[in-house]
Amino acid sequence: MRLAIFASGSGTNAENLIQQTQKGLAKGDVVLVVSDKRQAPVLKKASELGVETAEVIPSSFEDKQAYETYLIERLNAAKVEFILLAGYMRLIGPVLLQAYEGRIVNIHPSLLPHFPGLDAVGQALEAKAKETGVTIHYVDAGMDTGPVIAQEKIAIELDDDHVSLTKKIQAVEHQLYPHVVNQIVAEKTRGENE
Repeated sequence: MRLAIFASGSGTNAENLIQQTQKGLAKGDVVLVVSDKRQAPVLKKASELGVETAEVIPSSFEDKQAYETYLIERLNAAKVEFILLAGYMRLIGPVLLQAYEGRIVNIHPSLLPHFPGLDAVGQALEAKAKETGVTIHYVDAGMDTGPVIAQEKIAIELDDDHVSLTKKIQAVEHQLYPHVVNQIVAEKTRGENE
């Protein structure tokens, strides 16, 4: 299955997913990495791993519909079958949702529905939560509201700060996302063969 990753920042999850697929530890083939930020580090990481990249800046387009229509053209040109969001800090709009209905997933650093949106780690620490985690879910029109595919809990220790908790979350993300990708690819492939 041909995969695209959308990311806005450093790209630790994107880099991990690309490496896992290239080693055969995760199914699928990452053929395109898209970022909505100029010179996002994820683009350099993906390029160094031999993956095509696209820097597609929303402000370069008349509106969100034009932006997403262009994204679909890029996705179609790369024959992308499924989209993985990995730190993509933008809501997916109706144009892209319709074109890839049921074929977009996101990873979020909390146990949704708790701590949706930006800085979930900071939200969990601020709330003095005893646990948080990682959620992978299908994307719908809301912010972190789509059907959950997988979740894994992480205990928040008294001495955890933003840096230490982020590291714990990333360690879980790097295990869970490839596992879920394997599950999705297997299900989609099985469905096509029936």
